[in-house]
Amino acid sequence: MSLSFFSDKDLKAIAAKGISVQQVLRQVETFRRGTKALRIAKPARVGDGIVQIPPDEREALASLHDRAAESGRMLKFVPASGVASRMFKDWYRWYQQEEFDSSGGAVKFLEDVAKFAFYDDLKVVMASEGENLERCIREGKCADILDFILTRRGLSYASLPKALLKFHNYPGHARTALEEHLVEAALYVKDAQKICRIHFTVSEEHESQFVDVLCRIRGDYENLFRVKYEVTVTTQHPSTDTITVDAENRPFRDKKGEIIFWPGGHGALLKNLNAIDGDIIFIKNIDNIVPDRLRETTVLHKKILGGYLIQLQDEIFNNLKLLSGNQVEDELLSRVVRFCKEKLFVSFPDGFWNGAASSRREDVFRILNRPIRVCGMVQNEGEPGGGPFWVEENGSQSLQIVEQNQLDLDSREQNEIWRSSTHFNPVDLVCGVRNYQGGKFDLNLYVNTDAVFISKKSHEDGELKALELPGLWNGSMAFWNTVFIEVPLETFNPVKTIDDLLRKAHQP
Repeated sequence: MSLSFFSDKDLKAIAAKGISVQQVLRQVETFRRGTKALRIAKPARVGDGIVQIPPDEREALASLHDRAAESGRMLKFVPASGVASRMFKDWYRWYQQEEFDSSGGAVKFLEDVAKFAFYDDLKVVMASEGENLERCIREGKCADILDFILTRRGLSYASLPKALLKFHNYPGHARTALEEHLVEAALYVKDAQKICRIHFTVSEEHESQFVDVLCRIRGDYENLFRVKYEVTVTTQHPSTDTITVDAENRPFRDKKGEIIFWPGGHGALLKNLNAIDGDIIFIKNIDNIVPDRLRETTVLHKKILGGYLIQLQDEIFNNLKLLSGNQVEDELLSRVVRFCKEKLFVSFPDGFWNGAASSRREDVFRILNRPIRVCGMVQNEGEPGGGPFWVEENGSQSLQIVEQNQLDLDSREQNEIWRSSTHFNPVDLVCGVRNYQGGKFDLNLYVNTDAVFISKKSHEDGELKALELPGLWNGSMAFWNTVFIEVPLETFNPVKTIDDLLRKAHQP
């Protein structure tokens, strides 16, 4: 395919997205060529890629974190563009069909509805329309209740972002996921001036509503915790959208003949992350949040991750300063290489020591002078999602967070390795994005651009194929220094479906 394939109208649409035609042509070529699966060598495990922090070291690491936080180095980054419609998939289907899959499903729904944090809001909105929620429960009017939960007649929950859903009940009030993240920020990213820096990425369609709610509530939490929130909000940039294709790998067009573009997945958020003026950045999804009664464990282990990163950074920066000197003896280089192997889990190719001294120094300097991430990992209890693995590449191995769609699971060997994983990625990261001289890394330089994924999507004009960019914590961070730390399972409490809010961790 060449430039001549596109009409003037196509070229204007591409330019309006902020995408170059060359990028689009490369994307179409990727559809035609297909993607290359990663090859995993083995799961990362405790003692083999996953670090277990001894109890007697936790306090010192937390203190190290606190000192860095006081100096203003910490920022919290929350991908918050997830829509609630996926959470309510079953409820919405039942609502449209006007019946549950079984009478037991209807009974359970009626029994459970009072347990949700939005119950009081539901009562109020139904009363405003002359309906009595408790009477509807007694009379088994499931469809009426779902109407008021899901649609604009009531709470509009099926069309809200997850951030604005009521997650947790407290005496006299309930908190949204957004509010719970404000609470967390006050507990581990505030500086000596009590400033809490937090960045949310939201979908463009929800940005205005999100900002309105944020402005309305932030003062309450600033007063409660005696802090000042420095909040920034961005949306996924149109230039990270990708072209879609049909079954023959031709650009997919709607009935008007216009090319359809598709959001590039969470990997598109690398652009947002790269634009932040940050130093040490915590990343945690909007739906992974706990109520106050479970907060202590989560906050402690956030600080442990932060302290461990700072400890590593201090040694990395010191080594880089030594390596930047005019004379680097083999003894020094040997010590630094040992640090890379033991603390950063870097594998060096055979024959490394056979090369020229200057080449060896440059290689080690390059390895150290990269962004770094310390990732919390929980024991695998069957949650869907990625995990920590040793990945084979160019004759060596590196630690990576791998998701199922990156692998060839038709391979029996790869499938067995995948299934033998002991740990799971809860998206609990702390990232160091500045170099030893204090400058910001350009995060775009550390992406595995081949780590894309082709997915099939339904569109009103037919089935299409979309291209997802390298995932934010997968291919987008493939060439970072990566360390995995085991954290307790109690720190991972995601809400992927509405029933997850009925789990013990999310109930009073």
